[in-house]
Formats: sequence, structure tokens, C-alpha cells
Amino acid sequence: MKKSVFLGTVAATTMLAGMGMAQDGGATLAQVKDRDELNCGVNTGLVGFAAPDASGNWTGFDVAYCRALAAAVLGDPNKVRFVPTTGQTRFTALASGEVDVLARNSTWTFSRDTDLALDFVGVNYYDGQGFMVSRDLGVTSAKELDGATICIQTGTTTELNLADYFRANNLNYTPVNIDSNAEGEQQYMAGACDAYTTDASGLAATRAAFADPESHIILPEIISKEPLGPAVRHGDNNWGDIARWTLNALIAAEEYGVTSRNIEELVRSSTNPEVQRLLGTTDELGAMIGLDAEWARRAIVAGGNYGEIFAANIGEQTPIGLARGLNAQWTQGGLLYAPPFR
Repeated sequence: MKKSVFLGTVAATTMLAGMGMAQDGGATLAQVKDRDELNCGVNTGLVGFAAPDASGNWTGFDVAYCRALAAAVLGDPNKVRFVPTTGQTRFTALASGEVDVLARNSTWTFSRDTDLALDFVGVNYYDGQGFMVSRDLGVTSAKELDGATICIQTGTTTELNLADYFRANNLNYTPVNIDSNAEGEQQYMAGACDAYTTDASGLAATRAAFADPESHIILPEIISKEPLGPAVRHGDNNWGDIARWTLNALIAAEEYGVTSRNIEELVRSSTNPEVQRLLGTTDELGAMIGLDAEWARRAIVAGGNYGEIFAANIGEQTPIGLARGLNAQWTQGGLLYAPPFR
């Protein structure tokens, strides 16, 4: 299974790489400005990360990044068209130019960075693959899943991770292939699979949407590294810089204590050189990437700094209930880190 999954990925990604390189000639920023709208590829529906409400209004952790990018570039966080993508269609949507940026729980890997010719602009969530089962199954460890049927999204890193883990532990399983989280949830709840595997954050989001979340448990094993982050097409370095430094602005703002509530006061009063450069009161960093001096200020105001976005969408006080963990600032023992604004 490992060989077939890998070779299939290589074949697909080689084709997509050519599409992406041919599509992009450094013009994405101009296209977005001419269109006056950012096309952002997101999940088809994962509560807490990207999901529309009954009125079609999108909210979530990844959605907030899209809005911050739109605010930075277009001056308005609402100038976004959210394009739902599955695990199988997301990279084609980006490579073909259907979307300008992909913010869809996507893992930064070697093959995606090279064969797919994607540029991941940073990590916005450090994750790992886990398993969810019904309490009634009586399982407390992934190593007790020998012979289980397991729901797994096709076109994702979870396929290879699952094959590797079960082979390494001399376990057998039967995959139940699904195309989206919604289908996975339906199949799992219908009893078509004994366990559902995906990123642990996705499992927490899925579990939170159940009528009786306590009847389901996320097993303790984390079987992979899954650094998730936004991606753009390779070859348009200016657009990649804008997407990258918008994410960095949100992360840096939290580190420096800049919030959506105090930002205007700090614009007037901060004596911290990093904050002054971040907020555009000194130097002219925006001009270096084709934007005005207030681009980062608008990005932060759109939905708050990284910590505000995390807390509002997936934090411990939300139904998702995720702790910061590895996603805490580097000054707090986590891995979150933004390069200097200078």
C-alpha cells in the first residue's frame, strides 16, 4: 500500500506541478487586486476550521487567515470567495489558479513542496494523526485495532501514515475510503468503520459536532507529524511573501501583545521598534511587498492576532476544546515563532 500510495502521489503531483508553474508568472497580486476578491481554498466543512453556517457565512481558524489576507491586500476582510475543496481536489484547485491560496488543513511535506511545486508559507497549526472510536468498542489504544475497519480520507497523508503504522506494529486493517470529513462522519456514525483516522484537531472538531460527544474517545496515540499551513503556487515569490508575512504578522502580534482591541492605542503610543515596524508607523515594510504601510494592521484587526483567532475558533472555551500545546508561542514552551519584522 505504501508503494502504490507514494507512486500515485508522484504521478499526480508531477502533472500538477507543471500546471502550477505554467499558470503563475508572478501576477497573483495583480489578479487579486483586479478581481477585488481573494479566492481562498478551504475545507468543505470542518467545524472550528472552515465551515459555512445556515446563511452561508464562513467561519473558522483557516477562514480567519483568509480574511486577514484579504484585509491586508484589499482592505476588506469580507472580500473573500471561499472555495470548498476535498483532499483530492485541493491541490488541483490551487495549481490551476481556481484559488489564490489554499488554507485547508494541509500538511507540509517533501513531495508536496517539490513534486507539487507548492510553497507552504508557514505552519499555522502543529498537528498529528490520531484515531477516534466509540466507547462501546472497548478500545483504549490504537494497538488494539488489529483487524479493524478504518475510515480514511483519500488524497491525504493519513493514508500513508496509517499503512506505515499498522505495518510497523504487525497489525491488519481494512480501509473505508472517504472523500470528505462529512462523508467520514456519516460512515463512522453509521457503523461502516470501527475507527476514524485523521489529524487529531480534525477528530476533535468532528467529535464536538456529535449529539453525544462523550460516547466517543480519541485514542492517545499520535502516529505522525502534521505541520499544517497555508500554501501558494511555486514561482510567484511576491505573492508568497505576502501570504507568508500575513501569517507572521498574526503570530508576531500575539508575541508583542498587539490585539484587535489595543492596536489603535499601540499605533499611537508603542515605543517597541518591532511593534512600530509591524504596525507601519516606522520604516516602510509594506512597500517591499507591494502593499501600503497599514497592511499588517488591517490583517490583525480583521480577526485578531493568532492567539485571539485560536481562542475564538478552536480553543479550550469552544466546543472543539483544543489546548495550545505545541501551538503556544515559543516564549511559552511551544513551537510558534515569527521571524523579526526588520
